[in-house]
Amino acid sequence: MSNIVSKFEELGLTLPACPAPVAAYVPATRNGDTIIVSGQLPSVKGDFSAFTGRVPNEISVEKAKEASQICLLNNIAAALTQLKTGESLRLVQIQGFVQSADDFHDQPIVLNGASELAVQILGENGKHARTAVGVSALPKNVAVEISCTFQAIKE
Repeated sequence: MSNIVSKFEELGLTLPACPAPVAAYVPATRNGDTIIVSGQLPSVKGDFSAFTGRVPNEISVEKAKEASQICLLNNIAAALTQLKTGESLRLVQIQGFVQSADDFHDQPIVLNGASELAVQILGENGKHARTAVGVSALPKNVAVEISCTFQAIKE
């Protein structure tokens, strides 16, 4: 975990606290070395308001890419709560959902924000499989929701 924290510092990022659930679930669960993180929203200290609406009609693609990065940071924060001493993370998969206008088909571009940041933070351990889905609505009217699957690895 210490290598992830130092990478955050190196990149000038702030590691958020693990977001509190907005319904009846836990932020992350662990089974063996697999850590599954519940869908995370682009909340900054519990505030979603900067990242709401359908892409690209109510929120720009660039702003939605930023939202996907915040979702990733919240996923990492949740996953870190499941690590044991001497462990780090390998990102296995991102499942991304973009609240999209009917004629919007660039969901992968929005999720590139999260994918590219994952590699910056985790290096080779940030390369992952990914799903990018356009949906008609998301909780709290957010533009993006992301859930991740991680593997706990030795540092």
